[in-house]
Amino acid sequence: MSPLPESEETQPRPVRGRWLLGLVPPLLLAGAWEAGVDSGFVSGRLLPPPSRIGATLWSLAASGDLAMHVEATLVRVGLGFALGAGAGILAGALVATLPRLRALIDPSLQALRAVPSLAWVPLFILWFGILETPKVLLIAVGVFFPVYVGVAGAIASVDRKLVEVGRIFRLSKAAQVRRILLPAVLPATLTALRTGLGLGFLFVVAAELMGASEGLGYLLVDGQQFGKPDQILAAIIAFAVVGKLADALLVTLTSPLVRWQDTARDSL
Repeated sequence: MSPLPESEETQPRPVRGRWLLGLVPPLLLAGAWEAGVDSGFVSGRLLPPPSRIGATLWSLAASGDLAMHVEATLVRVGLGFALGAGAGILAGALVATLPRLRALIDPSLQALRAVPSLAWVPLFILWFGILETPKVLLIAVGVFFPVYVGVAGAIASVDRKLVEVGRIFRLSKAAQVRRILLPAVLPATLTALRTGLGLGFLFVVAAELMGASEGLGYLLVDGQQFGKPDQILAAIIAFAVVGKLADALLVTLTSPLVRWQDTARDSL
């Protein structure tokens, strides 16, 4: 007998070229703005056309300044993300599994979560000076809270029936954690890590206000002080590209952990 044809649900969906589709909106917008400036319909003084921004990016790249600023920002975000994510996972796991600890510290942490990032800057400068330590710690603070909330919420939302099934099969506590708890909380935890990484890039701008002489945040401030809108937009584009690549790398590295999921991710 000949094998049955694959159903629409089981056929692999093509993924090649999907990322090219995502380039269409920004390219169309850039082309429209370039055409508007060239025709004189709009002014390019405060919002330069893409050609001028591209020339600025090329100049920064050719001089080596762009690589230096990107490296400085990535090092700060990487260190802050590692510190904040590690602390967030640990605190979220402890608070979700220990009710008394949750009642003791969760209200304070939730209140601190509402503090704006810039509010920490003068305090961190007073405590740690203007070198790298306060910058990394400020980014870690930004990463900590979404990871903490995501992990605590994921553990607290584990279905009790799953735990009871593990007990019925007489699984040890270690086996319950490995075979029930981890698969249940991993998807939400990885989403929280992606959110934390995004906030890390947001907080690095505030961090690089603290006496930084390099970094993409420094490029933003330098462009604002000397009236260089092309440099400001070049730094924003660099932030967008680097942030997207960092997020894609995180997704790629963590995808094997949730490969067992049968979801509609590819169809959404």
